Amino acid sequence: MLEDGMIQEDFANQNPCRGQRPWEREPGMRLAGIIFMAALLWAQAPPALEAQDAVSLEELTWTEVRDALARGKTTVIIPTGGTEQNGPHMVLGKHNFRVKFTSGEIARRLGDALVAPVMAYVPEGSINPPSGHMRFPGTISIPEEYFAKVVEYAARSFEVNGFRDIVLLGDSGPNQAPLKMVAGNLNREWASRATRVHYIAAYYDDSRFVAWLKSQGVGGDAIGRHAGLSDTSLLLPVYPAGVRRDKLAPGNPGGASGVVGDPRGASAAFGEKGLSLAITAAVDQIRELRRREPRR
Repeated sequence: MLEDGMIQEDFANQNPCRGQRPWEREPGMRLAGIIFMAALLWAQAPPALEAQDAVSLEELTWTEVRDALARGKTTVIIPTGGTEQNGPHMVLGKHNFRVKFTSGEIARRLGDALVAPVMAYVPEGSINPPSGHMRFPGTISIPEEYFAKVVEYAARSFEVNGFRDIVLLGDSGPNQAPLKMVAGNLNREWASRATRVHYIAAYYDDSRFVAWLKSQGVGGDAIGRHAGLSDTSLLLPVYPAGVRRDKLAPGNPGGASGVVGDPRGASAAFGEKGLSLAITAAVDQIRELRRREPRR
């Protein structure tokens, strides 16, 4: 008696068309099959995003950007994230996922803004000898002056394009000082021009979120400073797959894990609150700066 596997192999040998689609058995039907499959895939594809509704520059053509400017979308947000260790439980691109989401929401709330591609290479510590997050594999760091130059020339590009309000948004701590410096330098240089650069400090100020977490009974040691409860919660609503729940564990400053805090109590509900506070604070500051900063 033949074993099951041998029976299946023998049957397949006797039936060479077994498991094949009709157009694979009959060459004359191949073109029709290809057309059918292409039509099926096209039908299943998500509808194209209307250019008028898109806020991401990456999703627009140059003529659509030109038309958006003509319609009054003269604010552009430059979001900066980072590629750094976030403990064994959270992906290196945490800041990039978060700021891509928040900058898009900020632009939609403003109603007259577009969003530049996220800058993922930022200062993360010295390379030789390694310091800060550079002590952990996967982190990418560039010196502050190079980071500042990229931001500066992105802003210069947008000024030439015709944008009148350039917003600098930093999701990571080391980004803050260079962003503030670039905004100050360009505003002094462009004092007689119509364009202004806005550094949004309120976005990164997490004091409101920390106070709210404490009001919910969360302790400061759990909230942490890096990859703890608050940091991990902020990623969960945006990219839940970026958190390895089986790796959640507390950590202390200087520890081998890179965690400072206790992420075990992190939740998407906490994260939604924190993101909402940051987005609202940024929108309010952008509106205030656009209103009161003098320009020609």
